[in-house]
Amino acid sequence: MRKLAIIGGTGVEDPQKFPDFESRTIVTPYGEAAYKIGERNGAQVVFLSRHGTAHSVAPHKVNYRANIWALKKLGTEEVLATTAVGSLNRAITAGQLVICSDVLDFTKSRCSTFYDSPERGVVHVDFTSPYCPRLRAHLHKLLTKLGIEHSASGVYVCTEGPRFESPAEIKMFAKLGGDVVGMTNMPEAVLAREAELCYVNCSIVTNMAAGISPTPLSHSEVVAAMSESIEKTGRLIDAFIEEAPPAEGCSCASALAEFGGFKL
Repeated sequence: MRKLAIIGGTGVEDPQKFPDFESRTIVTPYGEAAYKIGERNGAQVVFLSRHGTAHSVAPHKVNYRANIWALKKLGTEEVLATTAVGSLNRAITAGQLVICSDVLDFTKSRCSTFYDSPERGVVHVDFTSPYCPRLRAHLHKLLTKLGIEHSASGVYVCTEGPRFESPAEIKMFAKLGGDVVGMTNMPEAVLAREAELCYVNCSIVTNMAAGISPTPLSHSEVVAAMSESIEKTGRLIDAFIEEAPPAEGCSCASALAEFGGFKL
């Protein structure tokens, strides 16, 4: 059976498309993780809300390790994560979807590894491809088929939050090659790589970033913009569940082969 997961970001906390799924909680070495689980198209589907169903968990307080550990424990192999982002690139405008291809990590206080104790040892996971190339190509195919405007690549800049970025920071990120900016994709992506999961991030652009936007930024603006993109995001999630990606095209499942593989 195909086993996949959807991680819902801002605006995708509790999609109504899973009313028949069972709500559960799993205990991990890093705390509890709440999720919904069910079957669609012969596949096991797990839905996990990154910020909680009431959007009550701030980006820097998300228990990323518990969430990814839970997905691995449930047998998940493929993960489609959604994130709301601002754009640093004037060619990428509000309403577009971006299949992220690389990342710049500017987080400061988050634990970004499962390997931080004498018991688990030390690993240095390769991060040449932060997002699964097989799933990235698959998302591009699906979005093209659906006729949804998107960028097939983009560099995600992850900041600590919860504040929005300053204009000077945005200018710096753009000079470094960033395309979109958000607060949640790290350490989620690197933990998924350590857990040997095929992980892909589809970002939904809600606004132009500070210094580019003509108006001050607000969370309500982000939520309002996300509501306009929910239909597109929902169609992508449906297509991702209905159509399996090619069986080959990445090495995510052996990311820690050098260290004996990931162990729960």
